[in-house]
Amino acid sequence: MNAVKGIPYGVARFEDVRNGNLYYVDKTMYLPLLEDTSNYLFLIRPRRFGKSVFVSMMQAYYDVAKADKFDRLFDGLWIQQHPTPLKNSFQVIYFDFSQISGRDGQTLETDFNRYCGQVLDVFAEVYAGYYDAGFEQGVKSATDARGKLNYISLQAHKKAYPLYLIIDEYDNFTNVILSDGGKDLFRKLTHASGFYRDYFKIFKAMFSRVFLIGVSPVTLDDLSSGYNIDWNISQDPRFNDMLGFSEDDVRTMFRYFRDNGKLRAEADIEAMLAEMRPWYNNYCFAEECLNEERIYNCDMVLYYLRSQVLYNRPPKEMVDKNIRTDYKKLKMLADIDRGNRRENRMSVIEEIAATGSVLMNLRTSFPAEYVTDDNNFRSLLYYYGLLTMHKEVGSRIEMVIPNHCVREQYWFFMRDYFERSVPMDIIALQDEMDLMTYKGDWRPLIHRIAEAYKENSSVRDSIRGEHNLQGFFKAYLALNSLYLVEPEIELNYGYSDFLMLPDKARYADIAHSYIMELKYVHPTATEAEVEAKSREADGQLKKYSADKVVQRLCAGTQLHLLKVVFRGAEMTVCEELFYNAASPVLSDRI
Repeated sequence: MNAVKGIPYGVARFEDVRNGNLYYVDKTMYLPLLEDTSNYLFLIRPRRFGKSVFVSMMQAYYDVAKADKFDRLFDGLWIQQHPTPLKNSFQVIYFDFSQISGRDGQTLETDFNRYCGQVLDVFAEVYAGYYDAGFEQGVKSATDARGKLNYISLQAHKKAYPLYLIIDEYDNFTNVILSDGGKDLFRKLTHASGFYRDYFKIFKAMFSRVFLIGVSPVTLDDLSSGYNIDWNISQDPRFNDMLGFSEDDVRTMFRYFRDNGKLRAEADIEAMLAEMRPWYNNYCFAEECLNEERIYNCDMVLYYLRSQVLYNRPPKEMVDKNIRTDYKKLKMLADIDRGNRRENRMSVIEEIAATGSVLMNLRTSFPAEYVTDDNNFRSLLYYYGLLTMHKEVGSRIEMVIPNHCVREQYWFFMRDYFERSVPMDIIALQDEMDLMTYKGDWRPLIHRIAEAYKENSSVRDSIRGEHNLQGFFKAYLALNSLYLVEPEIELNYGYSDFLMLPDKARYADIAHSYIMELKYVHPTATEAEVEAKSREADGQLKKYSADKVVQRLCAGTQLHLLKVVFRGAEMTVCEELFYNAASPVLSDRI
C-alpha cells in the first residue's frame, strides 16, 4: 500500500512534489492546449498561485534528458495517458530570475550574468553527451552568459536540436528596480543597449519555444519589440483556472486527506470550504469567466489544510504570516518615482480600502515610463492579486478586493500610512476592542478612532472625505481579529457600511455583534444637514437589522446598531439605537 501523500506547502518544484510523495493537483491537461496556442507564450499570475510548480512541471515534461523519468514523475496524471508528440523532445534552459537580487544597475548586471552563466554551465554538463567532444568546455570557457548562449545556440542549430526556454519570475528584479531605483534605471536596462534587452534579442532567435511567467506586464512591453502580441495568454479564458485551485480541486484534496486518516473521520469538508471561501477564494482572470466558479489561492489553502492535519483545527490566524509581507507591494506601487503622482495613487488605494472596489480599463501591457498613469497603476494592483475581476460596467471592469486575506493587506498598509502622521496606541486600542467584544462597551473604541482621525486630518488635509473616513475606521476596526469586518455587505437591498460578524467558528464566546452606519458631511454643513444624515442612518439600520442574514450570522450575540456622523473631521453624532431580537425594530436612542 502506498504511503499517504504529504502536504506540499512551501514546495515550489514539481520534481520535489513527485519525488517526495506530496499531493499534486493535476494541471497536466493544459499542456496540449498550450502547445496548440503558440510557440511563444507569456502568462501573468499573482504570487502564491503555483507558478513555479507549473513551469517546473513543464520542464520535467519537455526535457529530453528526463525521458527516462517520465513514467515515475507523471504516474497517475492526465498527461501520462495522453502524451503529446513533443514529450521529452527539447533541451531545456530553465531560468528562475527570483534568484537574482542586485539592487542597482551595475550590481544587477553582475548578478544576472553570474546566475545565467551558472545555469548554462549546468546545461552544458547535462547535455554534453548530445554534442561533439569539447562542447562542455566550450560553454564553460565563454567569459559571460551572453557568450555561453551564443555558443549553445550555434552548436544546437548545427545539430538541429530544438531548444525550449522557460523563465520563472521573469520580472522579479525589474520590480525591485522600479521600487528602489525608479523608472530611469529601468529604462537603462531594458531599452537601447540595456543588457536585459540584449539577452531577449538572443532568446528570440535561439529558441523553438519560449514560456515566460511573472506577476506584471511591465517588462515584456519594454523588451518585446517585434514579438507578437499573441504571446500574452493572461486573460485568455481557456487558461483562467490553469493556476490556482478550483473548489472541486480543494474538495477532492481534503477528502483524500480525510479518507486516508490525516483529517479526523468526522471532519466536515463543506464547513471547511465555507470557512476558507471568504479568505482565500474569489479570483478571476478572464472577463469571459466572470460568471464561472472562482479560484482559490494555492498557498493559503495548503496553509489551512496543514493546520487541520496537524492540530485538528483551522489556523489561529487565517492569514499566513508570509502573506502579510505582501502589503509591501502596495508600498512599492505607491512609492514608484517617489512624489510623481503619488497623491493620485494614494487616493486610489484609499478608495479601494474604503469601498472594496474600483473601475478600470485593464491594460495588458505598458512601458515602465507610464507605470504611474492611473489606469496602469490600477492594472498593476490587479496583476499583483490585490484586485480581481467582478463585473463589466460598460467598457470598463469593476475590480474588487478578492477576499479577507487581501483586504487585511490593504488595511495593514493604510494603518502604516496613517500612523506616519499620528501614531495610535495599539495596545490601548486592543483593550478597548475586548470591551467591545465581551462587554458590549463600544464607546471607548469609537471615540479613540474618531479622535485619531481628527488628529490625522489636522496634519493631512487629503484625508478628508467619505472614502477616507471609511477607510480610516475600517483599517483600525480590522485589528479586532475576533470579527470579520465586512465592508459594504448587501443586506435587504442595501449596503451596510460596517457589519462586524462574530467569528463564532473560532471564538465561540463572542457576546456582541455590530452594524454601524458611518456618515460624512462637509465641514461647512448645517445642523439640518447633519440631522438629515442621522435620520438616513436610522432608516438604514432599521432595514439592515431586519435582514435574515444578519439574524443568522449574529445569532447568540447581542446585536448593537451604531450610527456615527462626522462633519469634516469632527464626530458630531455617536449613538446606539435599540434593537429587539424578537421583533427587529428600532426605538429610542440609548
